[in-house]
Amino acid sequence: MPHPDIPVLHLDGLRTEFRIDGTWRAAVDGISFALRRGETLALVGESGCGKSATALSIMGLLPRPAGRIAAGRIVLAGRDIAGLPDRALEQLRGDRMAMIFQEPMTSLNPVMTIGAQVAEALRLHRGASRQAANRQALAALEEVRIPAAAQRFHDYPHQFSGGMRQRVMIAIALACEPALLLADEPTTALDVTIQAQVLGLLADLKARHGMAMLFITHNLGVVAQIADRVAVMYAGQIVEQGSVHAIFARPRHPYTAALFAAIPRLDRDGQALAAIPGRVPSLDAMPAGCRFAPRCTLACAGCAQPQALAPAGPDHAARCHLAAGGFALA
Repeated sequence: MPHPDIPVLHLDGLRTEFRIDGTWRAAVDGISFALRRGETLALVGESGCGKSATALSIMGLLPRPAGRIAAGRIVLAGRDIAGLPDRALEQLRGDRMAMIFQEPMTSLNPVMTIGAQVAEALRLHRGASRQAANRQALAALEEVRIPAAAQRFHDYPHQFSGGMRQRVMIAIALACEPALLLADEPTTALDVTIQAQVLGLLADLKARHGMAMLFITHNLGVVAQIADRVAVMYAGQIVEQGSVHAIFARPRHPYTAALFAAIPRLDRDGQALAAIPGRVPSLDAMPAGCRFAPRCTLACAGCAQPQALAPAGPDHAARCHLAAGGFALA
């Protein structure tokens, strides 16, 4: 267990690149943040902003040779893991750090029972005997509230509903009690009722195990339920970060404000749904200045220059010269 003063995860200037037509292009461009024990950081943004690429970089799962970590550090409990060989990363994955993927049916092995898949991590990383691993795996399935877990231990993934399969994925991820849990849009494929149950389960398990969690989502409603802090990502950069309260009460970057404006309000009748014009730029067509400027209604001459992430209030920073100069978005 890391010392309380040492972050469980610290990204320092992480740059992840993919080769496109023979040229390396940055999908994650110099992002930095720290995540402490018992804390949940939500990484928010549209599809194509670099959220999943960030998670895959941390886990050492970038596709090769098309992807690479070009710069920066990934520090897990005081140890830089960015340059570790595959064998060393395999020892960390599923043990000190674990990941829950978006679609459990494509993540679970269809020809292994769910009990065997949970027990596998315990045998690999803890050296447990088959009997001991099965016993601990059953306890993990009961902890994630699989009904009649003992009877369903030998069932296969296709015999479970989507929500139950996601619970199995959570049990696999938590079997070895990792210090860091990465959840990549784990509720997107679930209906609203099951989504609420899974979010509540994750919050309970995080509190019980004291782990740090990086929660990737495009749903700001989910963020309000589960996160302590938020990092808003756009075109490979963090454009705003801070506490949930600070960002929800007073977003200071036009992109964050536009995301909030696009959320339907249940307390208003006959409202017009807002949309952000345009789309996230492709990796080979990044604007030279502010990357959101081509879509921003507040764009001005100063946006032609690259923007730095600067303080915009207590526990709050934004990558916008208007916010840094004291301009507050409505």
